[in-house]
Formats: sequence, structure tokens, C-alpha cells
Amino acid sequence: MTFQRTYSGAPWEAKVGYCRALRAGHLIFVTGTAPVGDDGETVAPGDGYAQAKRCFEIVAAALRRLDADLRHVVRTRMFVTDLGRWEEFARAHRETFGAHPPCTTMVEVSRLIDPAMLIEVEVDAVCP
Repeated sequence: MTFQRTYSGAPWEAKVGYCRALRAGHLIFVTGTAPVGDDGETVAPGDGYAQAKRCFEIVAAALRRLDADLRHVVRTRMFVTDLGRWEEFARAHRETFGAHPPCTTMVEVSRLIDPAMLIEVEVDAVCP
């Protein structure tokens, strides 16, 4: 089996020692993806919808680099700091995956690596 890795350039990749996504044969695993802008800063503090959209943009870019796209996603996991805001996160998820809805989980966590982050997303995909 061959392995292909891709990186986004997020500061934590080198510090922690991980890749943004890994393709193992026909399976793709996208690591926890936080709402980080090109400048390395958290985008849209206080806006759960915008942060979720940014996470999905980063995920989509990683999938493209591994010859896949959002229609190949079979599972998403959303780690959120406030389940009371679930509709903001759900709206972004629905808009992103509406045509090809995957299985999903949303779990509340006590905090993420940056207190301004409201969501982090993991994705699994299958490419025939």
C-alpha cells in the first residue's frame, strides 16, 4: 500500500509532527482542522458559522491535493466548544456537504488549542 501526505503549512504541523491529510490507498484521513487563516491566526472569532466554513475550506483543499473532493467524504467529526451554537456549525456543514451528506458526529469539548477557536473538524474519505 502506498501512502501520500499533504501539509497545509499550519504552524502546529511542524511543532507537533503531523500532516494535514494522509491517503492510504483509497482511504483519506484529514486531521483535526481548525479555523486558521493564511496568516496563521484564528479566523472570525466569535462566529461559529464562519469558523466552520473555514475548516471545511481547508479540508477541501487538502482533499484536492490528494486527488479527491468533498463528495468522497464519508464521515465528519466536529469538536465544538459550545453545543448551544450547534445550528451555526450545522448550517456550514449542510451547505458544504448537502449534495453528498456524510455520517457525522458533533461533540462538545472544554477547549481547543486557541481559546478563540469554536470548532475543529476531522474528516475521513473513501476514493474508489
